[in-house]
Amino acid sequence: MRARIYRPAKTAMSSGTAKMKQWVLEYAPASAREVDPLMGWTSSGDTQAQVKLKFDSKEAALDYAQAHGIDAVVQDPKTRKPNVRPGGYGDNFATNRRTVWTH
Repeated sequence: MRARIYRPAKTAMSSGTAKMKQWVLEYAPASAREVDPLMGWTSSGDTQAQVKLKFDSKEAALDYAQAHGIDAVVQDPKTRKPNVRPGGYGDNFATNRRTVWTH
């Protein structure tokens, strides 16, 4: 059984890095999805595709995969440069700004 271990990226609607510390073990689909001819719904008999296991570290996820005989592929996340200004939020309202602050 194949699986991938990855750390999920933040959503496009969030700017912070909260809840991005966990690693996820997700099984690869064993069979293709089928379309129901009557209703048009997609279905699959593969129940492992619904399973997502969360771990605190990459090593814990790898240990779990090795202990249960799961062939896992690790996808390392792309690192993001922190966007922290020296003055922070208060710098927006400083009286000694070099540029004009407008709305």
